[in-house]
Amino acid sequence: MIRRTLVALRASVKFIAIFIIAALLITGIIVFLYKPIYEVYIDGEFVGYSEDKQKLQERINAYQEGEGEHVAFVLLDSVPTYQLCMLKKDVVTNDEEIFNRVKESGTVYYKYYAIAMNNEDQLSVSTFQEAQEAVNELKAKNSANVDSLSIIERYSVELGELKQTEEAVAALYNKKKVSSTAVVSSTNTSVANSRSKTGPNIAMSFRYPVDSPRISSRFGTRWGRQHAGTDFAVPTGTNVYASAPGTVTFAGWNSGGYGYLVIISHGNGVQTYYAHNSKIQCTVGQTVSAGELIAKAGNTGRSYGSHCHFEIRVNGVAYNPELYL
Repeated sequence: MIRRTLVALRASVKFIAIFIIAALLITGIIVFLYKPIYEVYIDGEFVGYSEDKQKLQERINAYQEGEGEHVAFVLLDSVPTYQLCMLKKDVVTNDEEIFNRVKESGTVYYKYYAIAMNNEDQLSVSTFQEAQEAVNELKAKNSANVDSLSIIERYSVELGELKQTEEAVAALYNKKKVSSTAVVSSTNTSVANSRSKTGPNIAMSFRYPVDSPRISSRFGTRWGRQHAGTDFAVPTGTNVYASAPGTVTFAGWNSGGYGYLVIISHGNGVQTYYAHNSKIQCTVGQTVSAGELIAKAGNTGRSYGSHCHFEIRVNGVAYNPELYL
């Protein structure tokens, strides 16, 4: 009886050993002949293979956030999906071809600053600083049109001719027929003094960008720096509404910390910003009315909790939104 048991046990051990050796041999053959690789699909269509999914996706993300002079961002109609598989080591990858195909589906948006007169664009410059310098120089020259000039941040799929500061001043200068003395402000910052209790008179009304607003952070100095807007604490996915009627001039990803951002122009140099959204519900060029859904609140960009960051800007300068709500 014991002998039979030993014989059976010896046979079992031999079988297990053979099974392990066979498994190791098969694994070795697979490792020798095959490697892990990613199948790449765009809109459900197979487009090729990538050996380094992370590297390819990082390149696509960098392109989407804007590469090249004056490029603000790129809206992609199609983004790739990946599926891990094992294929023979001689399989050919085509990351460059995949990347170029993704680029073909993108719409490039350029950022520039328009100097407008009576809210009609006159010419464009590259940066807000250049536009501000041009307007300030026109003020210093006592140009007749200074009171009707404003600076508007623009985003467009086409980039027209951009002027230098000197060219802008020369093109816009309008000599007054009657000489008079003008008082010129010595400063013009992008964020109004946080201690100021007043702002410019805006001949329009604004509503809160969210229902049941609860302020979590106010306009002014925060953590040693200027906070250019008012934060309303709301759960991710909460509806964000246009605060006043206007035209959407930006709707996309902002790499400067705002995350998914919507900017609405209301005329006369007045803009509202809605930042850190989880989803955008409007498009550039769309005309919206007060209370119209434009986004879903979130926690994207440089943000520390789900909320709606709301700004009111006049000629590029941010003022305390609570003065107007």
